[in-house]
Amino acid sequence: MPNQSLANPTVIHSTFQLERKLKASPQRVFAAFADEATKRRWFFGGGTHALEDHKLDFKVGGHERAQMKMGPGTPVAGKTLGDETIYQDIVPERRIVAAYRMSMDGTPFSASLATIELIPNGSGTDLLFTHQGAYFENADGPAMRKAGWEKLLGKLEKELGE
Repeated sequence: MPNQSLANPTVIHSTFQLERKLKASPQRVFAAFADEATKRRWFFGGGTHALEDHKLDFKVGGHERAQMKMGPGTPVAGKTLGDETIYQDIVPERRIVAAYRMSMDGTPFSASLATIELIPNGSGTDLLFTHQGAYFENADGPAMRKAGWEKLLGKLEKELGE
């Protein structure tokens, strides 16, 4: 085992939270995550990347897998991005907790825990997203991951007609 210094860790850990006030009901927001066709449309669609495979088994212990060929104009164009998710906890219309691992051309570069809380606010839903990540060598890093999730939540808002 190589000698590793605590001053130079090989894994970067980071936690961030994002909030959205949505006009849609908790039922509609939850369904956007739970329905395979709907999630595929907003989560993976609309970009320059080509979705090669996506399967969703939305239940506690269920898996979600996706594979995308990265599009032109990115430093990783032509490479294959993999996303493997296991759902840890699901409370319909209230909470989704998922552990996911991302890889590039088969090499893992991060492992994360994502928690989505849906809180009724009288006229819609307050969505609280908490992301806890471990980023390995060649990872996108915390700032890019946060920006990616901000973009995804923006796509969710459009899907919901916000």
